Amino acid sequence: MSVQNQSLHLLGSSHHVADLGIREKINLPASAIDEFYQGLRQLPGLEECLLLNTCNRTEIYGAANNGFSPNLLCEYLSEFRKIDYDFLAQHSYQHSGEKVVKHLFEVSSGIDSQMVGETEILGQVKKAYEDACTRNAAGKMLNRLFQKGFQAAKWARTNTGISKGQVNLGNVLCELARRIFGKVSNSRLLVIGAGDVAESALEAFKSRGSQAITVTGRTFDWCPLSRRKPDELAEKYGGFALSFSKFQESLHHFDVILTSTASGKAMITPTEVQLAMKRRPSKPLFLIDASVPRNIDEKVARIDNVFLYNMDDVSAIANENLKTREAEVDRCRHALAKKAIRIWEQMTVQPNSISSINQSVTPNS
Repeated sequence: MSVQNQSLHLLGSSHHVADLGIREKINLPASAIDEFYQGLRQLPGLEECLLLNTCNRTEIYGAANNGFSPNLLCEYLSEFRKIDYDFLAQHSYQHSGEKVVKHLFEVSSGIDSQMVGETEILGQVKKAYEDACTRNAAGKMLNRLFQKGFQAAKWARTNTGISKGQVNLGNVLCELARRIFGKVSNSRLLVIGAGDVAESALEAFKSRGSQAITVTGRTFDWCPLSRRKPDELAEKYGGFALSFSKFQESLHHFDVILTSTASGKAMITPTEVQLAMKRRPSKPLFLIDASVPRNIDEKVARIDNVFLYNMDDVSAIANENLKTREAEVDRCRHALAKKAIRIWEQMTVQPNSISSINQSVTPNS
């Protein structure tokens, strides 16, 4: 089917419409992605599809024939996740056509992120696109859309100040660690997981002189989120690899502990943290749960001298200086909206004009 006869659709849920507890219910476990794609591709009229599933958002992008009903996406996701349809509709959003292009441009550039201007999201979008291509789920229309999304993100980061101060989770964690311990270089870091969030933290702590870096994971086999083993990640940043079976009994050795896995279950309990604190009296413990669903029991926060932060907490801190960047964010959003209009017109009116589409996302456009 030609591009002219297709329409773009998006169903999504993010921090804008759902708090952390609700996002946990909507977010897809890594083990369910294959099955989800299989059912998604069977929806009548849906020609192409792509799933973007991160700790802060679950989004389904689709290219369909003109007779496709976008409500099918909501019906399918609610059935798959065993969520009431009205509940999902209340905590989600739907876009079609040009609005899908604009939304993807904002997501890829980081201005739609919970930490406005953060840098990890572009890598996550690229991996989602690669996954859809590997499954032969993305075709001509989604290929064009996402390639233009990557170019728009590059333009935004190059030509605006939305990422001023290098907004990313790793840098925010370092700032929090500095507030608690005084010097990041003196903090002993344990990272549980091997994805992009884990690497961001390792890079930030290493650049600030941290020498005591340890990495562990549920398995030392290939990690689908990072395409890297935890021990390889440890080696890259001059750290140590810890057996996953031993990390819970070793919590007392660390000052900062980051969990970032797709396990979907609690890995650190109040009992384990209480035992650790008895072995490190008077020393604070800083825990960051960057996983959705969460990996650390929230009751841990009730323990004396323990500081527990989840993604909502960290994002609020990261956006403390947002007012200084609001003008740049507004300028970026306005520019991307104009680009989205031109790209959508070219995708539907001039589908074969690749050169003109490329011109619409260059820094000088």
